Amino acid sequence: MLPTMSALAPAASGLTGLAGAGVSAGSASAAGQAGGPAPFADILTDAVGEVNRLEDQADTAVRGLMSGTGVDVHQAMIATQKASAAFELTLAVRNKAVQAYQQVIGMQF
Repeated sequence: MLPTMSALAPAASGLTGLAGAGVSAGSASAAGQAGGPAPFADILTDAVGEVNRLEDQADTAVRGLMSGTGVDVHQAMIATQKASAAFELTLAVRNKAVQAYQQVIGMQF
């Protein structure tokens, strides 16, 4: 169970700014303030980029396993599970964002 949680950590690290709990060190707000929260679009872009990076690592590991270039089976399986868990987390966040958007659209003012 612990490897699964550590696999989610890179993908979830970009989502910490959603609750205002923290901002990654290198990001700045659109207004140029160093201490402000990162824009939501930047957080999502970073999270999707991290998922893409994990997918690329998994693809490289599987190709290495199939070609016999020194990649162990457990390394390929760990890489694919990390990519799968990160994708599922990103999909869940997207679904929640769509659900929230639909609720806001359904409000009557």
